[in-house]
Amino acid sequence: MPVIAAYLYRHGRRVREIAIDERVDCPIDRSEFVWIGLTDPCAQEVDHLRQLYGLHPLAVEDSLKDGQLPKVDVYGDQLFAIGRTAYLDGGHIVYGQTAVFLGHSHIITVRQGSVRSHKPLRAHLEASPDLLGQGCDYVLHAILDFIVDGYLPLVTALEDEVAAMEQRMLDTFLDRAEIARIFALRRELMRFDRILVPMEEVARKLAKNDLPCIDGEARHYFRDVLDHVRRVEAMASGLREVLTSVFEFSNLIEQQRTGTITRQLAAWAAILAAPTAIAGIYGMNFEHMPELHSPYGYPVTLGVILTVCVSLYWQFRKARWL
Repeated sequence: MPVIAAYLYRHGRRVREIAIDERVDCPIDRSEFVWIGLTDPCAQEVDHLRQLYGLHPLAVEDSLKDGQLPKVDVYGDQLFAIGRTAYLDGGHIVYGQTAVFLGHSHIITVRQGSVRSHKPLRAHLEASPDLLGQGCDYVLHAILDFIVDGYLPLVTALEDEVAAMEQRMLDTFLDRAEIARIFALRRELMRFDRILVPMEEVARKLAKNDLPCIDGEARHYFRDVLDHVRRVEAMASGLREVLTSVFEFSNLIEQQRTGTITRQLAAWAAILAAPTAIAGIYGMNFEHMPELHSPYGYPVTLGVILTVCVSLYWQFRKARWL
């Protein structure tokens, strides 16, 4: 069985390592509990724990199905919760799942697709025996808080990428690949939001509802998790709006630049049209054109052409077309 750790705790301190097939009878005063951690187990392995600790079959089934939405269910005097982990890999959000079985004297975690080990979390809790000694519900809080804290680096990295897109948008046109990346990020964030909303509901239930195995004092800690989820949700929502703005502003700037170039071309075309028209008239080679016999015809014509062109150029500069 892929066991990460299986220990017995008493008054917030690790007593000894236990075997998976060992049933430990703990007192009902919450001073002792068992914490077992599994990763990617098979159905037979989790079913063994179901028989040993009285886990509900429906909860066991959900814990083995990857891709479940976050939720919290009550089965008699036990609690079952699912949290979704997320991390950024190659510009894409990759999800995992952590299922938690909570009883008065046991907490069992089943991780699937999660790259963040619980070893640092366990070490952190063992360094605070006063908190760990409060019971399994405080461990559940620490696990959910650990999952939610993993969202922040993900959102921060995406914010940096979007900020770079904003700067590039102001400097030059966004190319096809960058526009495709904007839509890809929007899809990623919409999918991420479908995880955050039920995660917020899980934290809200644990913080406000009267649930088995959850001490009243522990609700304050779950409110902290709720605040963290809401913060991440607000950041992700703001990021989606920024992505929409980047795309819209990019289109507006591109239209503005295209309009500027069009006005410049139109202005130069108008300036060149004047000498072209005058030269075209005198290039028709009619015999009866009195200006052709004037000794001042050529310089006068050049002067008129120059005056018209300079006048048009000044007018277009004044109108900020050039």
